Amino acid sequence: MALALPLRPPATPLVFSGNAALSDTTANPRIDDVVQPFQLDPFALRGRLVRLGPTVDRILSQHDYPEPVATLLGEAITLAVLLAGALKYDGVFTLQTKGDGPVRLLVADVKTDGAVRGYAQYDATRLGEVTAKGDNPSVPKLLGAGYIAFTVDQGDDTERYQGIVEIMGATLAECAQHYFRQSEQFQAGLKLAVARSGDGSAWRAGGLMLQRVPPEGGHARIADDVEDAWRRVMVLMSSATAAELVAPDLPPRRLLWRLFHDDGVRVYETHPVEARCRCSRERIVRILRAFPADEIEDMRKDPVTTVTCEFCNTRYEFSADDL
Repeated sequence: MALALPLRPPATPLVFSGNAALSDTTANPRIDDVVQPFQLDPFALRGRLVRLGPTVDRILSQHDYPEPVATLLGEAITLAVLLAGALKYDGVFTLQTKGDGPVRLLVADVKTDGAVRGYAQYDATRLGEVTAKGDNPSVPKLLGAGYIAFTVDQGDDTERYQGIVEIMGATLAECAQHYFRQSEQFQAGLKLAVARSGDGSAWRAGGLMLQRVPPEGGHARIADDVEDAWRRVMVLMSSATAAELVAPDLPPRRLLWRLFHDDGVRVYETHPVEARCRCSRERIVRILRAFPADEIEDMRKDPVTTVTCEFCNTRYEFSADDL
């Protein structure tokens, strides 16, 4: 099923080629928690480079996730930010995986204003059995059989878009690329990296996405030189190391220059993102008010009822009198 949303149109270029220009951070001082759009000339291949620092560290640190779960959720968050940057929408973009493996559920969502959040559900016992057999279990071993869904919700009065595909691939990036192969909307190449870095072992993440939009009118024949360019930039993208994608001292533009300078890389204004949950006491109250009266009365038997947000782990307490 294709996520048939309009693609985000290219913006006015900010900088074109040039080692000094792409390496200069004075006009673009923020190098963490950003989406850096770019384009490769002369074939107009579009892309985004995502670099997450405090945002991904805050989300992952709010829960005491085991290392494999935190890494997988970090990849899901990075992938959600990459994909949201490709679509033209006003609302919430959500990536969700659901399977029968030790990691039952992954959720990451991105609002148009750049607010990002995410959480994971897992079975600690089954996870221990899987990780005991190897240090880096693959996605099939962690997620099991299931699906990955991409959803755009633009409000109650608008159409809800969703794409769903079976979980297929050794990594989350491969699962998403399997979805792209089923979609007529665009082709894309992906690379994701999540790791701890620095003395405080803070979480960092990076992602790279290159996108080729089909010619207008559907599957028209694509010129051989465009095909050759696509294959070449896929090789160049794959040469980016995980260390480069998460490096705190390597500005995104410098990395793009390092990878694609021979193809004339054109960069655009960056978009900031930040970890920000949408929960509040007021929202929890609205949810509780929708409960049947007998359920509320049952809750009042306890001195305090606690509601915990699955995303940010914030606890909201309500006394019997509150209820």
